[in-house]
Amino acid sequence: MQHQSSGYVNAIGTAVPAYSASQERAATFMADLLQFDERDRRRLMALYRYTRIEKRHSVMADYVRPFGEFTFFANTPGLEPFPTVSQRMGLYRQEAVPLALQAIRDCFQSYPDFDPQTITHLITVSCTGLYAPGPDIEIIEALGLPTTTQRLAINFMGCYGAFNGLKAANAIVRSEPDAKVLVVCVELCTIHFQKKTETDYLLSNALFADGSAAVLVEGRPRPEQSFRLRSFYCDLLPDGKSAMAWHVSDFGFEMTLTAEVPNHIQRGIGQLMERLLNQCNLTLDDIGQYALHPGGRRILEVIEEQLGITAEDDRHAYEILRQYGNMSSATVLFVLKEIWKELASGETELDVNRPNILSCAFGPGLTLESMVLEALVAEPELVEQYVTSESSSASGRVL
Repeated sequence: MQHQSSGYVNAIGTAVPAYSASQERAATFMADLLQFDERDRRRLMALYRYTRIEKRHSVMADYVRPFGEFTFFANTPGLEPFPTVSQRMGLYRQEAVPLALQAIRDCFQSYPDFDPQTITHLITVSCTGLYAPGPDIEIIEALGLPTTTQRLAINFMGCYGAFNGLKAANAIVRSEPDAKVLVVCVELCTIHFQKKTETDYLLSNALFADGSAAVLVEGRPRPEQSFRLRSFYCDLLPDGKSAMAWHVSDFGFEMTLTAEVPNHIQRGIGQLMERLLNQCNLTLDDIGQYALHPGGRRILEVIEEQLGITAEDDRHAYEILRQYGNMSSATVLFVLKEIWKELASGETELDVNRPNILSCAFGPGLTLESMVLEALVAEPELVEQYVTSESSSASGRVL
């Protein structure tokens, strides 16, 4: 059986803004703003602690400054006049590309043998801001790439947007083996802060943060290490359509995130995983690593329950949730980078019988996106042997 061509993730970079606030500080900010009494304040503090998030990052200094020293929000009771969509998009235009460039530089620094000038395609992913000419063109200008570099913008898809970016990159390199595709996710969730007391908004304000990630996808694996994009699977749970939504309002983008989301995922995740694994003739016994999008603590817990895995199996997602919160589409790439670093350092030795990584994320729809990647840790002289191998059964192991 002839080995099928694949795309390979050959480098991953990440970046977060300079301003960070502890979860306790964020809860205090929110309670003070909403003028909660002692009873509601205690409940809010409990909600923030339950998330298992320790700190989150933002492009906005206001989250770490005392009231009276704000530079974006008004220094008035209730922050009135509250920032409009236009003001928030102005901040997005100012901050998104510089943060994305940090992630791109981190990506390139991790792959010193790669020449950035050979990039042929750029895919940008974001659901927290829009403008045109957009971040894609500004990134090409900042990197000095040819004006002929092909561009694709994936917008407003929520936390699963990175999967669509990777699917597009995979399709490109499979049809053009010499293509080199840079996928960049940048999300500034905190600029859409809403001062409302409904549970949906309290939960969103407790979870979301800012971050960016960049991955390089090529048609051949990197000699030292690579993640092969093995299979993708997407499904919809229409019954959960109203449980998660993302709408443009007069005062920013508003997230609907109900407590029913984990329940819908719980009912659909088993079938999703079964179909994904069947596509590549795998079972859960063939999975050695998990890169689950940490949409929230309860979401991770219900996936673990349904798949029969432990919190230790899911440790990378919890670590990213703890350090950074939910950065929408960029988050799952942070999780993948944790696995990449662990394998590269030798801290965890790749299981030759279970080299596969199972990954999934969720978003409005209710959309379930998933993929299987195959970790390759190879001796340089054996990479060519892997690429030209005609035996599909031999692909993807430690070389």
